[in-house]
Amino acid sequence: MADISDPVPTIGILYPGYSAEDDYPRAETVLGDGSRLPLVHTEMGEDAHRVDALRDIGSDEVLATGAAKLTATAAPLDAIVWACTSGSFVFGWDGASAQAEALAAAAGAPASSTSFAFVEACRRLGVTRVAVGATYPDDIAERFAEFLGRAGIRVLSLSARGIITAAEVGTLPAGDVLGFAAAADHADAQAVLLPDTALHTIGLLDDLDARVGKPVLTANQVTVWQGLRLAGADRARPGLGRLFASGRTE
Repeated sequence: MADISDPVPTIGILYPGYSAEDDYPRAETVLGDGSRLPLVHTEMGEDAHRVDALRDIGSDEVLATGAAKLTATAAPLDAIVWACTSGSFVFGWDGASAQAEALAAAAGAPASSTSFAFVEACRRLGVTRVAVGATYPDDIAERFAEFLGRAGIRVLSLSARGIITAAEVGTLPAGDVLGFAAAADHADAQAVLLPDTALHTIGLLDDLDARVGKPVLTANQVTVWQGLRLAGADRARPGLGRLFASGRTE
């Protein structure tokens, strides 16, 4: 049970298009403490895991428009997160940093993206060696591995499923997600990372950890966790995988 002194934050979520956005109200329910995750769908000109399309959906203009909608309807925000891994790491480390800074300025709140959420989640768990199960095409998956490498996280194995659209990823059933995570594992990896926010995972987090036998970090999971961390509300919580069970240690 939460301490009554714990903050009950409002974390704004900017989500591109429509695929697994229902993971966020599901996460609100599992959190069960009144934490709010208001979500705005940002413009997606083309649903494609391709560099030019991803740069378009992650542009400062698109995110600023989404932030304005959130601040108009859900202010005050304690944090805001761009819930798109590929639409952040595709800019590279420096570009993704500038993207988050611009979003913070637009929203008037601490800001981050799912790409940095993965890095911070690995740091929280002391993870430096990972296996990656990406739904993306090979070239996009390799950019994620490069991004992790900038943070000192070694990718021991990289599995790319080659799915072009987020809409298709969002239709993958639970059994496929569990099997994909298990198949992506590497014996020497400390965790398995599933980087696509189009993948439904919030209802599977404890099952994923149990199936693989180590932490499985998923995009929608780390996005919520990062928002709570930025808001100072990342206490230990059940039902959302080993990352949430770890709680705040600093």
